[in-house]
Amino acid sequence: MAEAEAAAGVSLCPKPYLADFAGGTNFVILAIITLAFSGHHNARQIVASIFIMLWGARLSGFLLFRIIKTGSDDRFDDKRDKFFPFLGFWVFQMIWVWSVSLPVTILNSPNVTKFPQPAFGTGRDIAGVILFALGFFMESVSDIQKYRFRSQPENKGKVCDVGLFVWTRHPNYFGEIIIQFSIYMIAVSPAAYNYVRGPAARALYATILGPFFLTILLMFVSGLTLQERPGAKKRYESGNHWDSYLAYTKRTSILIPFPPQLYVHVPTILKRTLFLEFPIYVFDPAKHADQGKVREREAEEGTGAEAGVEAGEEGREERESGDGLVKGQHTPSE
Repeated sequence: MAEAEAAAGVSLCPKPYLADFAGGTNFVILAIITLAFSGHHNARQIVASIFIMLWGARLSGFLLFRIIKTGSDDRFDDKRDKFFPFLGFWVFQMIWVWSVSLPVTILNSPNVTKFPQPAFGTGRDIAGVILFALGFFMESVSDIQKYRFRSQPENKGKVCDVGLFVWTRHPNYFGEIIIQFSIYMIAVSPAAYNYVRGPAARALYATILGPFFLTILLMFVSGLTLQERPGAKKRYESGNHWDSYLAYTKRTSILIPFPPQLYVHVPTILKRTLFLEFPIYVFDPAKHADQGKVREREAEEGTGAEAGVEAGEEGREERESGDGLVKGQHTPSE
């Protein structure tokens, strides 16, 4: 019976790296299909399609590399042997891919491409290209920086406060948000300059749902809400570099890059509003910590400290006894 349940669990849940690889490559496949069937291929379509393909390929490639190196993915721990939770994961992934791909999908639609298109190079196009380059740089570099930091044995449990993480606690999230808004900025140009009209123009404007959906997802569903308060709670209860983490949160913006020398002096009211560090992210030990775990850890640490003191005293007494014995052995000869 147990073997049958294990076999069922394996059949329900493919390898974690399959989910990681499929998530990003779906963006690539969808962009290629919509571009191929668009009927026309202008520079704006090609650039926007390439941008989302680059983002999706880099994301899936990095996640695949990371899961192969680490050999595990705890996102599936509570879903691996449960059909409906695991099905929900895949359905949500489909919604994620469809929503975030909307700007490129609608831009490549024949209902849009049948209209005359403005030449690529408008102000919105240029701003979109610059923002994409900035976001792609931030997301790519920060992922590498964090991976390299955590790969060093001497950094185990420490706060990653190197590179881009000096300026923001989540540079990868900020970069990802910038990328999606940059693609939308490029995709909406035909409507913004009145080349595309009617329902097609309204559809292009409505694709802002994509970047907003991703932003909401990262800020309120699977990103910051799972990283900030739960991460602080875990560190506080385990005593894992809590003091250094607390100092890091006080001097480092949660999302928007900002000089730490200035952020540490920013009033709390501005941090909670302008800098997006909403109360739902803030960890209060008195309200959110399991004080039982804290007392248990402190007791263990106290026992360990007392044991160390006792061992030290015993060692000192033994050394003193040894010294006396040596002196006693040398007394007759004197």
